[in-house]
Amino acid sequence: MKKLFVIIGFWGFFSLCMSEASAQYITDQSFVDGIFVENATGVKEPIHLPSIREADVMWKKTIWREIDFNQKMNQGFYFPVVPHQNWQNLITILMNGLRSGEIVAYADEITSTGELINPISYSKIVENTTLRGSTKRLNDDTGELEDIAYEEQLKSEDVTRCRVKEIWYFDKQRSQMMVRIIAICPVRLADDGNGNMVTEPLFWVPYNDATRRLLAKSPFFNRQNSATQLSYDEVFVKRMFDSYIYREENIYDRNIKDYAKGVEALNESERIKQSIIDYEQQLWEY
Repeated sequence: MKKLFVIIGFWGFFSLCMSEASAQYITDQSFVDGIFVENATGVKEPIHLPSIREADVMWKKTIWREIDFNQKMNQGFYFPVVPHQNWQNLITILMNGLRSGEIVAYADEITSTGELINPISYSKIVENTTLRGSTKRLNDDTGELEDIAYEEQLKSEDVTRCRVKEIWYFDKQRSQMMVRIIAICPVRLADDGNGNMVTEPLFWVPYNDATRRLLAKSPFFNRQNSATQLSYDEVFVKRMFDSYIYREENIYDRNIKDYAKGVEALNESERIKQSIIDYEQQLWEY
């Protein structure tokens, strides 16, 4: 009899364990689209930047450069055009940040000192970036062409470039040439009314702590290794993009295109870039 009670008790314990395991299996069998549950980049923090003392800066130059999203290296700024899972392109991230009040924007007004002066609201940006016009449509009743007004709000696929304002400086405390991004500006191609497509800067966003926090939690597609996720902040700070210089601070308050065209403009852009490298090299004796 004692042996029978032992067997019954063991069987009851075994049945209980099996039922709990089965319930746990049913609970844990939610679908995972991958080989593991990926951690979102929302836990990332902006890359630490060293503090700067005015006394340590013995040389500096402000330049503006443009990132063309058509370049293969820069396509992560443009895609996906439609947000997919936690992936968004740059303009979508910035517009969402402006709408929520996480970041602020300034009007595109480049002064001789390159300062961002006039703040601009999200509603004003939407108004300024909305395309308005009219088109002809045939009236079925009268058989005549009529002018039909239309409005088209900014679409993410319209933004194909990004401008970057940055300061290069030599830190004598670290004996190193360094760079600090000051602001970024999305740019779209628009019709000037004469059938010509021209670049249209939309607004400037200061590359401050608020903007960096927003970009740090936004994943940037790593086309080399998707197991290593990048953030937009990492891409900007580590300079993982291709670009060209279109302006340097100058007494004439002008862009390169104002005094150089075609190949000459490209050569001037390269000359400015090389002058920064040469300055650092000339500080050392071999």
